[in-house]
Amino acid sequence: MTQAGSARLRIATWNIHAGVGIDGRFMPARILRVIAELDADVLALQEVAAGHPDSDVPAWLRDAGQGELHFMAACRTRHGAFGNALLSRIAVASATCVPLIGTGGEPRNAIDAHLEHEGRSLRLIATHLGLARRERRAQLAQLAAMAAGPAGEARVLLGDFNLWRTPRLDGLAMARERPPRTYPSLLPVAALDRILVNPARACLAVHTHRSRSARIASDHLPLIAEVALE
Repeated sequence: MTQAGSARLRIATWNIHAGVGIDGRFMPARILRVIAELDADVLALQEVAAGHPDSDVPAWLRDAGQGELHFMAACRTRHGAFGNALLSRIAVASATCVPLIGTGGEPRNAIDAHLEHEGRSLRLIATHLGLARRERRAQLAQLAAMAAGPAGEARVLLGDFNLWRTPRLDGLAMARERPPRTYPSLLPVAALDRILVNPARACLAVHTHRSRSARIASDHLPLIAEVALE
């Protein structure tokens, strides 16, 4: 039940594996089908490939009209730009790309967005962290500093954290309930994907989306949170 005087949002994150499913097939239509199933007000996407005529996922997303799209490339591959995206059905007041601290591996970034919904504001930071432990530690510290804000301000930090354990974010009182397992999609054993909400009471529920399409469309399952903006 939504709290009195609050507006409820459905927020999700999903690593789409560049649109390639566990069957090895690139099928943007399947990605779009799962996105429709999620019915999210705001969706963070990782491993989004853009620019190549045969694999331009942002172009498919724009044509589908699923919401306002913000794509932020973290690097370029032989197939084109590669990075994170934010798909929103509610107003995005601003969205900026923030490069994350790296240690020589694949470049990473975060989308720092401010959203407005029914007269309430939400700070949302969507990201995909690195593979090396030292790199992730530095990136989490950077994200914690970014997400710091006034007490009671609604903030969400979400994405593929590449973590098996819940992160410790100094100075940031995020919800730390045991996260659902999202990877690999057919038989999840690791909670690599996270949605962290501050204040913790604003997070009403967190769960994975396990439809047949979702289990095949990517090697990660989508993760969904119900959030109440006070």
